[in-house]
Amino acid sequence: MTPPLGAASLHQGTAPLIVSGRDVTAVLGPTNTGKTHLALERMLAHESGIIGLPLRLLAREVYNKLVTKVGPEKVALVTGEEKIIPAGAKYSVCTVEALPRQTNAAFVAIDEIQLAADLERGHIFTDRLLHLRGRQETLLLGAATMRPILEKLLRGINIITRPRLSHLAYAGSKKITRLPRRSAIVAFSADEVYAIAELIRRQRGGAAVVMGALSPRTRNAQVELYQSGDVDFLVATDAIGMGLNLDVDHVAFAQARKFDGFQYRDLNPGELGQIAGRAGRHLRDGTFGVTGQVDPFDKDLVERIESHNFDAVKVLQWRTAQFDFSSVRALKHSLDRSAPLEGLTRALPAVDMQALENLARDEDIMRLADTPKRVEILWDACALPDYRRIAPAQHADIIAAIYKDIIRKGFVDEDYMSEQVHRSDRTDGEIDTLSHRIAQIRTWTFVSHRPGWLADPAHWQEKTREIEDRLSDALHERLTKRFVDRRTSVLMKRLRENAMLEAEISPTGDVLVEDHNVGQLEGFRFTADVKAEGPDAKAVKGAAQKALAAEYDRRAERFSAAANGDFALGSDGILRWVGAPVATLVAGDSVMRPRSVLLADEQLTGASREKVQSRIDRFVAHHIETVLKPLHDLTEADALTGMTRGLAFRLVESFGVIQRRDIAEEIRGLDQDSRAALRRFGVRFGAYHVFIPALLKPAPAGLMTLLWALSNDGRERAGYGDVVHVLAAGRTSVVVDPAFDPVFYTLAGYRVLGRRAVRFDILERLADLIRPALAWRPGAGLRAEGAYDGARFMVTPSMMSILGATPEDMEEVLKSLGYRHEAMEAPVVAAKLAELDAFAEADAAKQTGEAVTEAAAEAEEQPEAVAETVNTEEAEAPVAEAAETADAVAEEPVKMVLLWRPGRHDNRGREQGKGREQNRNRPQGNRRAPAKDGAPADAAKDNAGDNQNREGRSKRFEKAARVDFRNGEQKSGRNEHHGKPRHGKRDHAQDQKRVERNERPVQIDPDSPFAKLLALKEQLKK
Repeated sequence: MTPPLGAASLHQGTAPLIVSGRDVTAVLGPTNTGKTHLALERMLAHESGIIGLPLRLLAREVYNKLVTKVGPEKVALVTGEEKIIPAGAKYSVCTVEALPRQTNAAFVAIDEIQLAADLERGHIFTDRLLHLRGRQETLLLGAATMRPILEKLLRGINIITRPRLSHLAYAGSKKITRLPRRSAIVAFSADEVYAIAELIRRQRGGAAVVMGALSPRTRNAQVELYQSGDVDFLVATDAIGMGLNLDVDHVAFAQARKFDGFQYRDLNPGELGQIAGRAGRHLRDGTFGVTGQVDPFDKDLVERIESHNFDAVKVLQWRTAQFDFSSVRALKHSLDRSAPLEGLTRALPAVDMQALENLARDEDIMRLADTPKRVEILWDACALPDYRRIAPAQHADIIAAIYKDIIRKGFVDEDYMSEQVHRSDRTDGEIDTLSHRIAQIRTWTFVSHRPGWLADPAHWQEKTREIEDRLSDALHERLTKRFVDRRTSVLMKRLRENAMLEAEISPTGDVLVEDHNVGQLEGFRFTADVKAEGPDAKAVKGAAQKALAAEYDRRAERFSAAANGDFALGSDGILRWVGAPVATLVAGDSVMRPRSVLLADEQLTGASREKVQSRIDRFVAHHIETVLKPLHDLTEADALTGMTRGLAFRLVESFGVIQRRDIAEEIRGLDQDSRAALRRFGVRFGAYHVFIPALLKPAPAGLMTLLWALSNDGRERAGYGDVVHVLAAGRTSVVVDPAFDPVFYTLAGYRVLGRRAVRFDILERLADLIRPALAWRPGAGLRAEGAYDGARFMVTPSMMSILGATPEDMEEVLKSLGYRHEAMEAPVVAAKLAELDAFAEADAAKQTGEAVTEAAAEAEEQPEAVAETVNTEEAEAPVAEAAETADAVAEEPVKMVLLWRPGRHDNRGREQGKGREQNRNRPQGNRRAPAKDGAPADAAKDNAGDNQNREGRSKRFEKAARVDFRNGEQKSGRNEHHGKPRHGKRDHAQDQKRVERNERPVQIDPDSPFAKLLALKEQLKK
């Protein structure tokens, strides 16, 4: 008789392995040959026996069969996380991993031995088929592909081949919705299984779900759902290929690739045959095929599956079972031993080896594992399965915590165990959450069944089993709720029986047939529920149409009397009535008058249809007139004539905005009455645009965008509707998305300037900041913010603030607006500004208090004294300080400052009375060509509100514009570049005389310091 471990011996990994097949029988063949049934009969013929199965699901199924035959007191169930061991048990049902390496049982059977070639679990099967033997009989059950390798490894083995009991045929490719009843659809990922089950629920009433990751309780409940006929479809992983006996007539492959624990790969023909063979039961024939995205099988593959002709297994995975526990290093070395026989190959590192590798890098673990016994305990702890499929390092952390407690305390800490178990003790959540908790509790169920790990293992075994059962029931309930529509399933059965169906419509629009929802009536269109589609959809819709016939007329009456507030027009162009779509807009004869297309079924006819269409047209016209009232008013403005009406037409055509320079000639041709007439319609004449501010709101902008898109096929263009959201958020400017069509920025009230788009009204505020900076002249009082020399200006924080822009953005914006810049060294600019500010402050100081009286007296006797005040210490001190600052800055790298001036085509020139005369009086180095369109004068006048009192504004500064102050010296504006510097009172007097001689009389601003001095002088003369 063969000893329990066979005749195997191995010394230091060098002696040859000697195995024997005497008293061993291999029963080989395809699926549905009755191999497992034969093994159970043979086991019950012996006084004791043990059988190893590849899956705990299958183990549970076999256990239930044996309990039915011989009673629960004689059968034990042993898996990693479940142990039922009655005191008088004679027969044991185990997973292969739970099989002992030696036994006194009279009978031993190992099922699905072809898994010995599996990369992940194969070494376990190889070890058991080589070493585990029954005292009287040993059966190895598996595929015929194992015959050559068994004959090679187990000399003298008895091999029996069994034929398949039914015929298996290929049925080709079919859509999932066209699969026959009693079909199993096979996929290899949980996500794909769920997606297919959801599709079948909608189309065919429901499906049961079977996966290896499910707990036995959940799996059994799902199988019962299928076996009872409540659902006709089963969606499963390859778990059904490992001996699960189900009433399946057809197997359809929705995937042909799987992850085998190390890589994604195509299934080989043997694996496909193993799964396909589950179709057919006993003497009932079965079929197999493909579905979904899987390509049809080629002819050669089909022939091999139908004839069960597959390549023989050439090598089995092997790992030594003789471990060296003298140290962790020695244990790792022993695990690296090579296979001792040809036909065996060393297995890739499994989960336990990966865990050991991680723990070996933990210094605390290495200090604790200092004896052979402790090293053996460490290796035993590494056998903890990774049910959750987490990272190896995280799994190793759990093992480390368990091992430290066992070594230091003798068992796993109760508080730690309680905390971990409590985390899983919740039944709320959806399918994925519950599946994760089941995987988590399985870990601690496994711990509770390890001998010597817990102080009170019985308590924790009961506790973890109770939690797993509750989680399993909750998971089954969620699976059934999500993937099984019992009412639809019943409805389909009634339809197949040709029973009369009753239909009705609920107040919410639900269309019910036999109290089952088969669709929804939205507005005037019936949409069948997807669950009602499929072979029986026609009958369901026919029953629904009976209930809809009268409902359409009733709804048409309510619709025609509905208030405007019941309607809403979306950015998609769909008109909705209390949320239901009833029409869509399309391009009409003009942009402002789109057409509406009714969204209704053919059952809405005659007068009812006309009422609905008429009400839709009235609302659309009212909506456009209300939201775009300024444009509508301009369209209907019969009082506007001539050029004014032409401009109004152009504004309507361009949705309320035109760049000013594009219509400069037209604007120059408008008199004040014409401008006032347009202004009454909300038109604003800005420096850069002629536009309607009332349209710069989300509602008008969104409607204008929609109307433009309807006429230009723009709803599919990038950026449609996105810029309106920016406007609704109150953004004054935004970074331009280059993928967006630029027209959407204009329609939303923005102008694209470089990489930023700026709102039209914000650009006018920018113009309001630039205008005084350009209008200021040296000697005309305190310098305006951003002013430089009357011809150029600098960007100020206020300008950037209103735009929300960076200096780089401002440079692009100003360039795009037509301004030109020149760069000057920062110290030079700073010195110039200090000089200008110093003179302005000194001049202002002379206008207050007693200084005014003294200045008046001196003006009578010594006119030159006015000029002398510029050279006082008060004026010289800031200049000197600025010069020192400039010298200090010169030692550092020179920074540049950009000075901006209007470009040749700019519309924002300084309108100060007669612009041409000012250009003549401007210093030669700063002369500008007048704008071609003549807009500067108009723009300045319009931006000031078109007041009629502007004619004296330019004269106010003509005299002050003649003097330019630089480094404390005074020069004539006409001689700024050509004259020599003059010093002293005589030069000043000569300059003053030249000004008086060459300039015609001007009207002095009564608020200026010069006007006050002249007034005092006149009083003294009297």
